[in-house]
Amino acid sequence: MTVPYITIDGRRISVDEQPYVIAEVSANHNGKLENALKLIEVAKKSGASAVKLQTYTADTITLDCDSEEFRIRGGLWDNKTLYQLYQEAHMPWEWHKTLFEHARKCDITMFSSPFDNTAVDLLEGLNVPAYKIASFEAIDLPLIKYVASTGKPMIISTGMADAEEIAEAIEAAREGGCNELAVLHCVSGYPAAAEDYNLRTIPDMIMRHGLVTGLSDHTLDNTTALTSVALGASIIEKHFTLDRSAGGPDDSFSLEPQELAALCRDTKTAWQALGRVDYGRKSSEQGSVKFRRSLYFVKDLKAGDVITLDAVRSVRPGFGVAPKYIDMVIGATVSCSVLKNTPVTLDKLSLRC
Repeated sequence: MTVPYITIDGRRISVDEQPYVIAEVSANHNGKLENALKLIEVAKKSGASAVKLQTYTADTITLDCDSEEFRIRGGLWDNKTLYQLYQEAHMPWEWHKTLFEHARKCDITMFSSPFDNTAVDLLEGLNVPAYKIASFEAIDLPLIKYVASTGKPMIISTGMADAEEIAEAIEAAREGGCNELAVLHCVSGYPAAAEDYNLRTIPDMIMRHGLVTGLSDHTLDNTTALTSVALGASIIEKHFTLDRSAGGPDDSFSLEPQELAALCRDTKTAWQALGRVDYGRKSSEQGSVKFRRSLYFVKDLKAGDVITLDAVRSVRPGFGVAPKYIDMVIGATVSCSVLKNTPVTLDKLSLRC
């Protein structure tokens, strides 16, 4: 069976490779270009595979309207209108060129989530290596097709989408011309509870769609992300910030630098631990083999003595014959004198025929 993979910026992504960790900047620049530049540096230092932006303006993502249906009730952004939230959170488009140049200087891959066709056009002008479709846009099939028409690899996040909608998004990407496609299991809560993630969905998605599959994780720690690796997640996306207490729109549910570094380190360890099916003895076990159990004489015996049950025991270390041979040893005679606390070995036995 062929293992599905995609390639971003020369990096192959599949279950056979260590997880691809995407550090999501989101709104955590908090309106300052220097913060955005620093976040790129943090992502590189932490060992992230890529850093990701979001490319929209308030006007490209919503309407400047304060009627009730445009107002957020409850949660982190209570009572803001969508326009107010996105006006505060968006990454200014005039920063993009500087940020992509800085990412290249830092030698880290960077791409973005576009939220309309004009964002795609901007990003194409910056020669992005890939695109991410955000969960809320997974039902915007015309946008997916437009992104797919670039021929770049695509990652689609599936938060809130049901099985039919996920299939429609995948079909739209294929129809639009996308040949390298991945999907991310996601819960679009900010933050999301671990128990909402139902990570067993990941192997089901892999089986259904035959695509590289990963996790967009909005929980407050790394446990869910690490667990997903054991279930086949090849991509891990996580928001990160310079300071969780900075008061920005997304700061409170984002990883701080040391936590992002731990995520990059520990997902690699989790993937390495999966390994392959292997019942053989491992190199780290070689020195311990001699301390397995074996049969030892616990009495002094003379040549010709019959070995009785009280003359041998199964003990550590393992320099004698294995305990499974106890029935063969009992009733045999010793071919030479033996001392207690010495191993039972075949050369000391006259076995019964």
